[in-house]
Amino acid sequence: MIVAIQGISGSFHHQVALLNFGEQAQVLPFLTFEEVAKSVASGTASVGVMAIENSIAGAILPNYDLIDRYELSIYEEYYLPISHHLMALPGQSIADLTEVRSHPMALLQCKAFLAQWPKIRLIDDQDTASVAKRIQEEQLLGVAAIASEIAAASYGLEILAPQIQTVKDNFTRFIFLTREKSKTQEEANKVSFKITIRNEAGGLAKLLTMLAEKNLNLSKIQSIPLMDKPWDYAFFIDAEFKDPASYEEAVAQMSREFGELKIFGEYRSRKG
Repeated sequence: MIVAIQGISGSFHHQVALLNFGEQAQVLPFLTFEEVAKSVASGTASVGVMAIENSIAGAILPNYDLIDRYELSIYEEYYLPISHHLMALPGQSIADLTEVRSHPMALLQCKAFLAQWPKIRLIDDQDTASVAKRIQEEQLLGVAAIASEIAAASYGLEILAPQIQTVKDNFTRFIFLTREKSKTQEEANKVSFKITIRNEAGGLAKLLTMLAEKNLNLSKIQSIPLMDKPWDYAFFIDAEFKDPASYEEAVAQMSREFGELKIFGEYRSRKG
């Protein structure tokens, strides 16, 4: 099993890969989400682990586009409780800091804590754990990372302030991606799909009404403008359902009456 992730050892993606695929899995790290998508699409990796939304910061919209462009399939989801820690080289204090670096999502999730020190510069980086690694390798004084407890242990950093995320009940939803269309699970009760709605008055309202009538509960809806069709939009939707027959009726009606439909995956909801 070769598992592609965005980030390095100690990153949240690394944690998810180990928790779900075990120590025996070969983890293939990449700097960007697009490289993860490419590796799965090319067959270099068996599975890709990709963050798709956070309970505080919301959806990672570009990742929906990657799933679509690289023709990937979602076969599973996983919710990871997120704890962010402020860390630096041993012997330093928060008063010594001039910079805090981390992934922009992590910085956003810790905004209230960081506001206490307005003179500290906040710098976006590609990955939480890579900042921790760089601080250790380059012995950067006055620079802190926001990363996981595992990252602090991996790179010999001292935690200056634990659990600094604004909302303590903080989760990131990850999805597992494959190249081949995954077989619908018998216990599937969730679907991720894209639909391009025809440019006509009330089109979206009609779609949402129909889905409600078929007892599909929308847990996420995101719109993306179509590059080749100005003022037309595609909608990426996650929905949960209880009755497979009603769900199948909804799929048939969407294909017949609304526009182009592309199903990314049918799987079991792991929320809660």
